[in-house]
Amino acid sequence: MLYRLKNAGYQGFLVGGGVRDLLLGREPKDFDIATDASPDEVRSLFRNCRLIGRRFRLAHIMFGREIIEVATFRAQAGDDSAEDGGIEVEESGRLLRDNVFGTLEEDAWRRDFTINALYYNIEDFSVADYTNGMADIEAGLLRIIGEPEQRFREDPVRMLRAVRFAAKIGFRIDEASETKVFELGHLLDDIPAARLFDEVLKLFFGGCALQTFELLRHYNLFQYLFPQTEDELAEEENHFPHTMLMRALQNTDDRIAQGKPVTPAFLYAALLWEPVRQEWLLRQEEGVPEQPALTQAAQEVISLQLECTSLPRRFSTPMQEIWAMQPRLAKRSGKRAYRLLEHPRFRAAYDFLLLRAEAGEVGQDLADWWTSFQEVDDEQRKVMVRKLTPRRSHRGRRSSNKKAAE
Repeated sequence: MLYRLKNAGYQGFLVGGGVRDLLLGREPKDFDIATDASPDEVRSLFRNCRLIGRRFRLAHIMFGREIIEVATFRAQAGDDSAEDGGIEVEESGRLLRDNVFGTLEEDAWRRDFTINALYYNIEDFSVADYTNGMADIEAGLLRIIGEPEQRFREDPVRMLRAVRFAAKIGFRIDEASETKVFELGHLLDDIPAARLFDEVLKLFFGGCALQTFELLRHYNLFQYLFPQTEDELAEEENHFPHTMLMRALQNTDDRIAQGKPVTPAFLYAALLWEPVRQEWLLRQEEGVPEQPALTQAAQEVISLQLECTSLPRRFSTPMQEIWAMQPRLAKRSGKRAYRLLEHPRFRAAYDFLLLRAEAGEVGQDLADWWTSFQEVDDEQRKVMVRKLTPRRSHRGRRSSNKKAAE
């Protein structure tokens, strides 16, 4: 791609996280390209290209499942030489549209963090560094480019990105940027719920969910993503809700490290379980039967969560099934255990039960029973279920028969 751009007379550089990771000795997960070619010019060079975005117009080059993102050099905000509609800024300072194209150096100053503003040149294998990013990499420092308050107001999601990068690569956020993160978290309230859902996936599916969670709470940002959960965590800091959530996040990290699949349904089930559990208990105290109370609690919590982050139905439906199966897993007599074992959501619900048991929310004996039930043969399963079935005494039956005869 870079050589095709070069041969067509354009500049092209590897930029961003790919370059940063290579310098840190890490394996890059993706590569981005910056060029002086406009999005339309990029599209004319690559048949497998589509243009996306309104706020930032980008070119996506598709190679099977892989996507290479190509961005045209951006100019400084406020530049009057606007193309494609130029810059549009809200009164609060949030940047709604930024399609003013510029030079390589101008583009460097438009990027978010210094360590992401390094450009690798394939012509001489050099790295262009206009923002002192190399020095910050050596110092283990995450520094936003420009004046922190202005940059965070332009795009409040940069605060979440700062936390994500700090957790991912173990860097500390520089003092000036850190101060503004503490002050400006409320700006996340103005970010569309769909975009925040995408950010949640990036935050918690990057392999360091537990560290990310701790940093989000440290900087008081978690409350803008999951306010109901934050309220419960504040009350139960030293008890099982916090313990269970941390175990779920560690479990997510472990699965990613092992190359196993992870799903937002399970993650959201863990993140929202404590608000659901508390609402469930409250409704039962009000006289609502156990299973309907859980259904009502789930619907209430999800409704409030959707005001913060969106949650597509393909994830919210299995999430509710995981919750709904929790009380059912305690009722194993007769044919119930067999029916539950055949449920398509059984494995996820069982894994969820294990987390609850590890955190002390339910008895470990229940979790152990289900573990054994999956491992033994059919005859042993019958024995396990039979032990749970209350036996009617012969004496009781004779007494009943005698009364009937009288």
